[in-house]
Amino acid sequence: MRYIFLDRDGVLNRKQPEGAYVTSWEQFQWLPGAVEAIARMNRAGMTVMLVTNQRGIALGRFTDAELGHIHRNMRAHLAQHGARVDAIYYCPHDVGQCQCRKPDIGLFTQACKDFPQAGAHNSVVIGDSHSDMQAGQRMGMSTIFIQGEAERQKAGADAAAESADAVAGSLLQAVELHLGLIV
Repeated sequence: MRYIFLDRDGVLNRKQPEGAYVTSWEQFQWLPGAVEAIARMNRAGMTVMLVTNQRGIALGRFTDAELGHIHRNMRAHLAQHGARVDAIYYCPHDVGQCQCRKPDIGLFTQACKDFPQAGAHNSVVIGDSHSDMQAGQRMGMSTIFIQGEAERQKAGADAAAESADAVAGSLLQAVELHLGLIV
């Protein structure tokens, strides 16, 4: 795999309880091993892209500017640890308002326009929700479901795990077991 499409909340950082959102950098809490996992993908020459639904913008919980601040801080933190995210794509819309909100594939088609070599044959989607797995499948990409503690309790977790090509307990485990990046 050469192109990695990562969800954010629940894959890179601790997901807020249902109905709550990460609205500031102070609320962003890295999950164990996530930074190292990204660094390993970078060292292996993979292109790492973030594809994330950010419905909290549509609901007025935070703004595009506040999300930009979170992502700038996230990128700065990664850089301090020899890691990077090559591109960030996000959907600020509410359910049913667009074609970019996962499980729709608008974020992925935009990324594939920006990275024309990315395609079903060399890409993987790593996420913690059924909508992540559905989007990856619609694109014909391999999928890895991150089934952390919080995700095991959520509705749809069983369907997501069953529909995924592989299941891991964390991003680092996915990188080690399914992408073979142990070093």
